[in-house]
Amino acid sequence: MNYAVVKTGGKQYRVAPGDVIDVEKLPNDEGSTVELNEVLLVSQDGKLTIGSPLVPDAKVLGDVQQQARGEKLVIFKFKAKTRQRTKTGHRQSLTRLLVRDILIGETSLAPPEELPKPPTRPAAKAPAAEKPAAPPKRRRIRSAKSARELLEEKEDGS
Repeated sequence: MNYAVVKTGGKQYRVAPGDVIDVEKLPNDEGSTVELNEVLLVSQDGKLTIGSPLVPDAKVLGDVQQQARGEKLVIFKFKAKTRQRTKTGHRQSLTRLLVRDILIGETSLAPPEELPKPPTRPAAKAPAAEKPAAPPKRRRIRSAKSARELLEEKEDGS
């Protein structure tokens, strides 16, 4: 299996062609291509190449799929007996990348049939057929007799 370990935004990610990863925000527009040059390790057909600190002439190519924000974090600070409370929040800005290829020099680690195709928007769906009308709701039929008549019948019958 071919993969690489890449450093971006102060973090390290293990990537393979076709992977989708969320990294710290990059200054690229959606749909643009990103080249990550800080490759720390490359595995090519089971053979590891470890950089010191980086693998020479290695890079990872990816496409920016989305600029988004992560989950909201709530920070609540509390000091007992002093009525001191502070509530703040944080949402990290992220960039979603689709890893296209791993290159060492000019050689590609992803075979051509394994390279993912660019994302396409799904075709618009045809309008759904109208649903048949629902049958009318059943209603409880009440007796025409009054409560007094029902009590009288009960007393006579027992």
